[in-house]
Amino acid sequence: MTPVRRVVTATDSDGRSYFMSDGEAGAVLEQPGRGLVFHELWVTGGPLASNEGTADAAAVPVEHHPPVGGTRVRIVEFHPDDQHRPELVSADFEAIDALDRVTGSEDPTMHCNDTVDYNIVLSGEIYACTDAGEVLLRPGDVLIQRGTNHTWRNRGSETCVFASVMVSAEPLPSPRDAP
Repeated sequence: MTPVRRVVTATDSDGRSYFMSDGEAGAVLEQPGRGLVFHELWVTGGPLASNEGTADAAAVPVEHHPPVGGTRVRIVEFHPDDQHRPELVSADFEAIDALDRVTGSEDPTMHCNDTVDYNIVLSGEIYACTDAGEVLLRPGDVLIQRGTNHTWRNRGSETCVFASVMVSAEPLPSPRDAP
């Protein structure tokens, strides 16, 4: 059985984001008859999605957040930091209707989402950064991002690729701005 690393964020009583846990998935179920091992990473309640029709649900403009009560799944590529163009950060956020940047942060890419995000690193490495620290994620690691202030740093020389499933969530109580 291959261990699966799970990193989970949270927000403290002062509104500061932090890493709540970092370790192997706690709930594991092996089914030797089917040759399967389930590594349960996170569960949320919510409304049911529809599987009716044949319309391509991804044939819409790329936006940052999922629809209220909905989900969004994507593959994200993070190029190395030295390839970034900081003068375009504001325009980039506006282009995907992501106006949730954290005021007061020294990092212009620090933001928060009203979502639970399941981010699974497929290749490369990336630092997940919160108000109170950072964690290096490698292929196979999973970050459960829970509506906290965060940003990403690829300090390596190769592109990091991860799968991301964003689930609409209730907003956290304010303040979420940087301390």
